[in-house]
Amino acid sequence: MPKLKIRKSIKKRFRVTKTGKVMHRSHGNRHLKTNKSKNQIRRLKKIKSLYSTIARKVKKLLGK
Repeated sequence: MPKLKIRKSIKKRFRVTKTGKVMHRSHGNRHLKTNKSKNQIRRLKKIKSLYSTIARKVKKLLGK
């Protein structure tokens, strides 16, 4: 059985917790913050979990 290769780009963007959730950083938090409210900027700082359907695909690409 050959070694399973994982997607490096996915590995950099997502991480899997011990419980199996797939966590990611919010998009839209890099630039153009002057147009956004303070509440929105604060909300975008948080790390969020993915929906289960997308999380299943990400785990598959990570080899888990």
